[in-house]
Amino acid sequence: MIDLDDTDRALLRALSREGDLSAGELGRRLGLSQPAAWRRVKRLTEAGVLRGLAVETDRAALGFGVTVFLGVKLAAKGRGSFEDFERAVMAIPEVQVVQHVLGLFDYRLRVVARDIPDFERVLRRRIMTLPGVGNVEANVLLSEEARPGPIG
Repeated sequence: MIDLDDTDRALLRALSREGDLSAGELGRRLGLSQPAAWRRVKRLTEAGVLRGLAVETDRAALGFGVTVFLGVKLAAKGRGSFEDFERAVMAIPEVQVVQHVLGLFDYRLRVVARDIPDFERVLRRRIMTLPGVGNVEANVLLSEEARPGPIG
């Protein structure tokens, strides 16, 4: 774990809101020179705190108006069944996130679809036919607030 000072935390908050800020702009916002801001970004990157830039897309603008979280419980448990399921589910383009979790379900999936009939098609033809799928529970996303996460 790396020790963060107030400037590091401010830098992380700024980058979590706008990941493409230049070192010059970061410096201006934080009262640092461009080289000082760049050194801090480099140190945080080398420490593994920053892991590259991500582009956020607007799913609705791309025609995907429905997001569903699926809880999936496998019918059979075993190393092979987990690996077979993971390999198969990651090949489905509508499945955006695959999380292996502890609790009532074995996996939590984030699935996008154009609409509810499209989601039903993905569920019936792709997800329910995957190896080892037992019980599935769906939760349709109504709204979402993005938060940058904990920055000490």
